[in-house]
Amino acid sequence: QVQLVESGGGLVQAGGSLRLSCAASGNLFSLNTMGWYRQAPGKARALVAAITSGGSTNYADSVKGRFTVSRDNAKNTVYLQMNNLKPEDTAVYYCNYNRVGDWRNYWGQGTQVTVSS
Repeated sequence: QVQLVESGGGLVQAGGSLRLSCAASGNLFSLNTMGWYRQAPGKARALVAAITSGGSTNYADSVKGRFTVSRDNAKNTVYLQMNNLKPEDTAVYYCNYNRVGDWRNYWGQGTQVTVSS
């Protein structure tokens, strides 16, 4: 099992910034991908950004140039720096951990991000 603990959500005005953190613990694999998904009311959960244990990144088109995903492998922690936030970024953000090898997927409890106009 893998446990994920998220922090950093909140309420911010449009144009503002937030930083999300997610710490993983438990049965971790050295090869893995960590990332962030989000789910707005009435919409499906969708990828925001992900980063492999080797440092390769992937972003949704809607956040490119505004969000940056990074990780600290020594702390098993992934971060999402969100700048120039827009009201359409409002959603519950979920941390994801995927183990390369058995491809099991784990999710955090979710953290609310609300961007006011």
